[in-house]
Amino acid sequence: MRIPFSEDLVQFRKLSSGLKAAYRGSDAHHRAERFDGWTRRAAAEDAGATGYDHTETVKEYYDLCSEFMVFGWGESLHFAPLSPGESLADSKIRHQRLMIAKLELREGMTVVDVGCGIGGPMRRVVREAGVRVVGVNTNEIQLEKARSLNAEAGLDHMVDYLACSFMDMRAITDGTFDRGYAIESTCHAPDKAAAFTEIYRVLKPGALFWGQEMCMTDRFDPDDSRHLALKRDLMHGIALNDIATFDNGNRALETAGFQVIEARDRAVGESGPTTPWYQPMETRHGTLGNALRRTPLGRKSLIGISRLAEALRVFPKGSADVIGLLDRTANAYVAGGRAGIFTPLYCFLARKPR
Repeated sequence: MRIPFSEDLVQFRKLSSGLKAAYRGSDAHHRAERFDGWTRRAAAEDAGATGYDHTETVKEYYDLCSEFMVFGWGESLHFAPLSPGESLADSKIRHQRLMIAKLELREGMTVVDVGCGIGGPMRRVVREAGVRVVGVNTNEIQLEKARSLNAEAGLDHMVDYLACSFMDMRAITDGTFDRGYAIESTCHAPDKAAAFTEIYRVLKPGALFWGQEMCMTDRFDPDDSRHLALKRDLMHGIALNDIATFDNGNRALETAGFQVIEARDRAVGESGPTTPWYQPMETRHGTLGNALRRTPLGRKSLIGISRLAEALRVFPKGSADVIGLLDRTANAYVAGGRAGIFTPLYCFLARKPR
């Protein structure tokens, strides 16, 4: 018999220990305030100031937010096309299996996971395709989490890790990998064509490359002040230096030398009804416990719970401020999705010519 809320208590305990490990005694309140001002610092850099490094902003974003993302979204920190009646977790599994099929993965291959996060998709790729994976990530806290979860899953012997930026993978020789994928990672690149060029370099001739990008859709109007405001909110909340259009992404791939085989917004169904990709952040989607962590009411409640947990020293000081950042980001996601001008599901399959 399941004890009411017992699973939630276990998750809160995991969250507590995860936050303490991630923040390591630092002042999360101050760090959250500083992160919140990154766009002002970036604008000052554009005006001629020196010292701003967007790579550090992205790293801080994931240092602060990863544990809460896992708590509310699961170990696979990406969006997926949703179907009516399907849970978020099942949607992500289906989407990962689509990627595995599109990449034509076979046992014995070596694959690079570009910006691997904590390795949610990686574990499915290793488990179901039998390939070796090298996870590339500049965020060492996330890499530590990936190592731990891979070991817990009994898959650590199939994975290697490289702590570096995907903009500069000089530790990897040319033509190393049979396949590659980048899921919601290269959207953080300061220069998308340069990122794809570096990925192109480490792939073997003939290798396939799958990517999932956050993009402005064809409905985005750069002359519409409301559209521009929504784009700024999204950039600010997700730590994106810019948000590419579909054409921007395709041109960057071609500039790097890739042949684009297919590219489309998978948030738009080819046949039959689809559930909006942002629905889990707007209304209940899936089981009650998980859904409440993602909805506006659930996020507001979690802020209050976190303030109490901070007072009791269960959560590090400043945790509630981080949830506040994520709450505003979720609102920006929903607003961009409802307006039809933003998608996190622009997916492409490209090939490095033989």
